[in-house]
Amino acid sequence: MTTKPILTLGAGAVLLALSLAGCASKPPQPSWKSNAAGALEAFSDAYLKGDSGVAEAEFARARAALASTGRADLVAHAELVRCATLVAALELAGCPRFDALAQDATPAERSYAAYLAGRWQGLDLAQLPEQHRAVAAGGTKVDAIADPLARLVAAGTLLETARIDPAGIAVATETASAQGWRRPLLMWLGVARQRAQAAGDAAEAARIQRRIDLAGQ
Repeated sequence: MTTKPILTLGAGAVLLALSLAGCASKPPQPSWKSNAAGALEAFSDAYLKGDSGVAEAEFARARAALASTGRADLVAHAELVRCATLVAALELAGCPRFDALAQDATPAERSYAAYLAGRWQGLDLAQLPEQHRAVAAGGTKVDAIADPLARLVAAGTLLETARIDPAGIAVATETASAQGWRRPLLMWLGVARQRAQAAGDAAEAARIQRRIDLAGQ
């Protein structure tokens, strides 16, 4: 079983967890694999819920476990998981921590990092996770993406490239709400409020502000 799959989910955390955990029918895997997988999953969950302290501690634990192997490719993969999680929460600052390790990553991972950073010109769509290809090819629909995290990642890239439409904002907002992911919910509600204010819809802006106040408690 491989220790570093190509990303097929929004942040790749689930597939990485399955891969690093190994197969039950085989001999026990080294502890770093299960430790890294569990910590990465915990990082994404805590970050999206808005618990920054727990998130950073879990990511540091995952990175340390992977770094113990001396394999930069595994650490690069973890940094890409981190970057995708941040994009899902509209933290749109590129993937500098991945970029520092990109020479040891796979072509697919480098393409995914470019997608996350909004660098789509000349992007090889075949190298992207399948569920992101339609968006990278020029589509704006994210509701067809089944995985909630991947859906938010795609919506984040659309906002980053100024291609998000009102329907996409609504889908992203309700996706974050349904998952109880406070951080992206507040960000997307903020985007929706700005749109309402720009359109002169004071009643809608006030309604959204009430949601922001409640979610921010």
